[in-house]
Amino acid sequence: MSTLISDLALILISASLVTIIFKRLKQPLVLGYIVAGFLTSPHMPYTPSVTDLSSIHTWADIGVIFLMFTLGLEFSFKKIVKMGAAPVIAACSVMFCMMSVGSMVGHFFGWGDMNSLFLGGMLAMSSTTIIYKAFDDLGLRQKKFAGEVLSVLILEDILGILLMVVLSAVAVSRQFQGMELVGSLLKLGFFLILWFVVGVYLVPLFLRKAHRFMNRETLLVVSIGLCFLLVVMAERAGYSSAFGAFMMGSILAETVEAEQIERVVSPVKDLFGAIFFVSVGMLVDPAVLAAYWLPILVICLAIIVGQAVFGTSSFLLSGQSLRVALQSGFSLAQIGEFAFILASLGMSLKVTSEFLYPVVVAVSIITTFATPYMIRAAAPAYSVLQRVMPAAVFHRLDERGRKAAAEAQREHLWKKLLMALLSQLGAYLTLSIAVIIISLSLLLPLCREALGHWTGNAACGVLSLLFSAPFLRAIVMRKNHSDEWRQLRHRSRMDRVGLWITFLLRYAVAVAAVYYILNFLSPLWWLWHVLASIVIVGCFVASKRIKLVSIRLERTFLQNLRSREVMASQSEEATPGYAGRLTSRNIHIAELEVPYDSMWVGKRLSELDFGHADGVMIAAIVRNGNRINIPDGSAVLFPSDYIEVIGSDESLQRFQQRMQSDIVSHAPDTNRLQLRRLLVREGSPLIGARLRDSGIRNVYHCMVVGFETSDGSIDPARADRTIVRNDALWMVGEDDNLRRLRSVTDGTKTS
Repeated sequence: MSTLISDLALILISASLVTIIFKRLKQPLVLGYIVAGFLTSPHMPYTPSVTDLSSIHTWADIGVIFLMFTLGLEFSFKKIVKMGAAPVIAACSVMFCMMSVGSMVGHFFGWGDMNSLFLGGMLAMSSTTIIYKAFDDLGLRQKKFAGEVLSVLILEDILGILLMVVLSAVAVSRQFQGMELVGSLLKLGFFLILWFVVGVYLVPLFLRKAHRFMNRETLLVVSIGLCFLLVVMAERAGYSSAFGAFMMGSILAETVEAEQIERVVSPVKDLFGAIFFVSVGMLVDPAVLAAYWLPILVICLAIIVGQAVFGTSSFLLSGQSLRVALQSGFSLAQIGEFAFILASLGMSLKVTSEFLYPVVVAVSIITTFATPYMIRAAAPAYSVLQRVMPAAVFHRLDERGRKAAAEAQREHLWKKLLMALLSQLGAYLTLSIAVIIISLSLLLPLCREALGHWTGNAACGVLSLLFSAPFLRAIVMRKNHSDEWRQLRHRSRMDRVGLWITFLLRYAVAVAAVYYILNFLSPLWWLWHVLASIVIVGCFVASKRIKLVSIRLERTFLQNLRSREVMASQSEEATPGYAGRLTSRNIHIAELEVPYDSMWVGKRLSELDFGHADGVMIAAIVRNGNRINIPDGSAVLFPSDYIEVIGSDESLQRFQQRMQSDIVSHAPDTNRLQLRRLLVREGSPLIGARLRDSGIRNVYHCMVVGFETSDGSIDPARADRTIVRNDALWMVGEDDNLRRLRSVTDGTKTS
């Protein structure tokens, strides 16, 4: 235990000192942690080293859990749906291209299949932390392209979780078998949907019931407990702990307590996350870096050039304009925390070589330092392309974003209906399969033991059908009375035929689920099972009681899923209705927080005159969850208000710079009250004066607390008390005022 404590003390002290230096140099803290890890590692003989690496790696694994948990808290499946297809296309394209580039580099150096595959995965994802930091430092967070980049980064994170699972499956089998890989993906999809749907249904209900017993401490314990519960379930199902932590974070992200959970968990995440990144730095071996300097250089060039080319192409493919695509692609030219997590996964599975980890860390450090320069290089690259490309081609590429955004607003009825049917089919079929698996694996043995073989089979079959009935009915009947269904039914005969086909296919899926239960439990001929299944599903559809249960379950789930945004908007839209249409123009909406010490605080919008001064418009003011939409000139800004601003990239950047510069300058804190003992000496003008007439309060702005007696106690000050020589006065006042008063009590200055 003493070794663990001493190691932890060394890690935290080193990390604190190094990160303060990096903060002063305006560099990402992640790099500071890595440097601190290198300084405390056995590879650095000139500084104290950690002795028990196994314990540190255990703490680092906990750090990965908290990093993925907080990443899930910032993630929302609803946001992914609202993003549309463009970020999905860009994220999938850039990850596929960069993974191919990484694998090719690995094979070029002869590192073998598994090393090359994991290297490709490490190069596939850019660093969310580093890009956020770079955008903040360069004042680009409110640019249009920054929003596109951050959307892709969110998708890369969830695809990274999928990539971890796939790489784990491939690493265990040590070969690429198509059917096994498809089976692994289907299993992953099953657990992902099951945990999310059940979690969103149960967790918010539990938090609402326990809300009056919750404070910050209990909320922290409950949220971390839920996180580790799903971590254990994920490991039991054969997945990584990081996957379980991410899933619980994404479930809690849909609750009204999400922001509060994020605040209370953040310090714990920062602590264990720091230990994780320090442990990454401990694996940096100078000897390995010297031996692999050429691969490090080649991988860095592959990332920078690959993201500049394939990243830009991917954003163009998703429908962005050439300028936005260049800015976005150049911003992604680095790797970071997810590469470290994948490297840790490869080492824990013992499928990657030891040299790969320090190589990836070195590449991450180099590309991180290059990130700001790559972001700035997008503008010159755009100018070069403008000169060298044919004018017609350049104009067509530069207009892509506007046309794509305009076309995206026209949704086809069939597309909208089919997407809704597929999502609901996936959710309800997953729940039905889960009920069947639990019934046949857990309930069936109990029924057979209590009732006998065939009687137990019958009882288990009845219970399985009853528990799955609400979900099977929803598969068949959901969306059959929606607006899209009614419009298509009255549009043409072909549309009506298509609707009947979708109905029959869903009916067949429900029949297949019932058939599986009957065929597993009953010895009858399969044809009787088919006929019975058709009849049973028909009874489910006709039953009003099952319909009521199904509606109640879905209504509760949707209320839980939408509770956070409903509370945030307070029955109003979260963003103005015209926000989506602005993306097809040269202007967009940005949300900014008014600093606490801003000069704008307390002023009316008419006084600040943002329209003429900065060329922006204030669409809304959000204050403590309440919205003031379309505020007039009399609206007053308060500290920590969120203001939704409409403008172009250039005007929003000017506005943000002005917001950061219009800050009240704070002098050193000399206004703090001090308690001092002052001795009235010979020659002081205060001698003989009564306390009320001494001017101590109204001239020197100090207050006499009391008079010290000969035994050291304090007599309370009375207004009629006369000050005499050698009185010891205990005074309260500001430092400057006490200093002036001391010169009077010492007799060096007249009153």
